[in-house]
Amino acid sequence: MNVTSCTHQAPTSEVQQQAPPSVLPPWGVQHDRNAPQPPVVTPGEPSTQTQAGKPPSDAIVLFNGKDLSNWESVNGGPAEWKVEKGDFATVPGKGDIRTKQAFGDCQLHVEWASPNPPHGEDQDRGNSGVYLQSLYEVQVLDSYQSPTYPDGQAAAIYGQYAPLVNACRPPGQWQSYDIVFHGPRFNAAGKLIRPATYTLFHNDVLAQDHVTVLGRTDGEHEPYEQTPTKLPLKLQDHNHPVRFRNIWIREIPET
Repeated sequence: MNVTSCTHQAPTSEVQQQAPPSVLPPWGVQHDRNAPQPPVVTPGEPSTQTQAGKPPSDAIVLFNGKDLSNWESVNGGPAEWKVEKGDFATVPGKGDIRTKQAFGDCQLHVEWASPNPPHGEDQDRGNSGVYLQSLYEVQVLDSYQSPTYPDGQAAAIYGQYAPLVNACRPPGQWQSYDIVFHGPRFNAAGKLIRPATYTLFHNDVLAQDHVTVLGRTDGEHEPYEQTPTKLPLKLQDHNHPVRFRNIWIREIPET
């Protein structure tokens, strides 16, 4: 009996694997030294509890520490909140304020402090809000050892997403929000083709990880409505004397 040795060969479908497609940058040539260089930006400096920091060199400063010339009342006329020593505070009953300039996709830095001593509990405790495009709220609230419903505490996308963690500092201490926001897009017929998204760091701790905004946050399950690509930033008067400082924004260009 003759035994013929042979080497097993896998079927052609197993040995012939298609090479993955090339991943190339938009200009088409990898490691091209003539490709467009990123713009040079001088980094800012961090804040302390006693001193506001310095924004990056390409940021649009929305509060200069002296006046509210970049802001107006949502009801028309000048912003009537109170400017103090390098910060400003809500004046209960004076209404919300908004930026005179409109913004779309952006990186936003906001610092805020809730009243000390604290007053009230639950939602009635250092309540305000930061609204990108005047429509999509990041909650401002004294949530330090003060329970409330999770999707309404500090760093929540109000009524939609609870923060991943509660990173609140005690009342009276300065806190920071660093936000990356991409606004919604609509087609010519007004149909939503890209929802808004939020990434948020609260006191340098990740609180919202690229969440998809479900719609406007000014009511219960409010749907999207067609809006311009850019709209003002809004700060909320919720009848609590919340303070703000060191507000700056960097626009993210279309890619």
